[in-house]
Amino acid sequence: MKTLLRNLIIYSLILFLLPQLIPGVTIGGGPWTILIGGLVLTVLFLVLKPILSIISFPVNIVTLGLFNIFINAILLYLLTVFVTEVTINAFTYTKMSFFGFTIPKLVFNTFFAYLYSTFVLTVINSCIRWLIS
Repeated sequence: MKTLLRNLIIYSLILFLLPQLIPGVTIGGGPWTILIGGLVLTVLFLVLKPILSIISFPVNIVTLGLFNIFINAILLYLLTVFVTEVTINAFTYTKMSFFGFTIPKLVFNTFFAYLYSTFVLTVINSCIRWLIS
């Protein structure tokens, strides 16, 4: 029970932070949507991710674990299907320049928006779990 509550809080916090970090992620409906989304994400990661990981084990071995990003993107897509207030759309980062370095305009279509959102979700999740332990 403690694990479920901890995961619910962590994934709800991640869902709160994602729209602030990624312009293509929007969550409508307020705090209840974040809590419901955190609950759905907790269930997806605790129930469906192990099943998908077992099914894709040979591909995961060949790609040295990078296929986990696609599995997490599938779970994030399922979150947007189950909780319709959470949406991930295509977005663009404008050109930036600082300290003599220029980052060109970056355009993410919907597929890469899901992959990028998954990457950010994984990084935030790892940081929070590192801080907790």
